[in-house]
Formats: sequence, structure tokens, C-alpha cells
Amino acid sequence: MPYEITDECVACGTCAEECPAGAIEEGEDKYVINQDECTECGTCAEVCPVDAVIEV
Repeated sequence: MPYEITDECVACGTCAEECPAGAIEEGEDKYVINQDECTECGTCAEVCPVDAVIEV
């Protein structure tokens, strides 16, 4: 399942730091996942302190 970062994101950067594929980048208001690079491992969802990463 692909993952998406919701508007609940507080832009802390934890997900990007922990992403083994390097698929997460800082956006204007929140971090975003590049779906072409995402391996759907779920690490981002596991480490997000505000549960802003969801499966879609």
C-alpha cells in the first residue's frame, strides 16, 4: 500500500531522516512522499510522532 502524508504533518523531518529509500522531501507546508521512489516499507508511518502518515 502506498503512503501519504496528511495535513497533520508538523514538518519535523523525522520521516525524511528515517526513509531508507530517500523518497520523502520537504514541501511548502508539509513533507511529501515521492511515490515513484517509495518502496512502501512503512518506516515513515512508524516513526511519525503525530501519526500524519497514512496508507492510501
